[in-house]
Amino acid sequence: MRVLYVDDDRVNALLFVETCRVAGGVDVETAVTGAEAMDLVDSWVPDLLVIDLHLPDTDGYRLLPALRQRLAAPHLPAILCTADEIALVQAPARAAGFDDCWTKPVELQAVIDELTRRNASTGAAS
Repeated sequence: MRVLYVDDDRVNALLFVETCRVAGGVDVETAVTGAEAMDLVDSWVPDLLVIDLHLPDTDGYRLLPALRQRLAAPHLPAILCTADEIALVQAPARAAGFDDCWTKPVELQAVIDELTRRNASTGAAS
């Protein structure tokens, strides 16, 4: 399974990459801005998007539809990742098309479990 993780916090990105390594079967790429993510998907197609809400050049609500349009994948699974109060972002995240919301810092075992579940359900391999 291929995961694109978009977050301007490099520590969070490193933590997520390591979590994907532990989960196994996950090929992960990271981007620190929306523009970088848009450029990346021109040559690398993810199976799952994990997008921070607050980015230097955009926000997750705007980036998700732009990535899906660029990829011609309107239903590509996506998870919003944020340090904001989860109760305040769940409804807007769902309205924007996100499948789920994760709080930061991410709960490592929950992320591993979710990645493993999605990987098994798609039959994807890195």
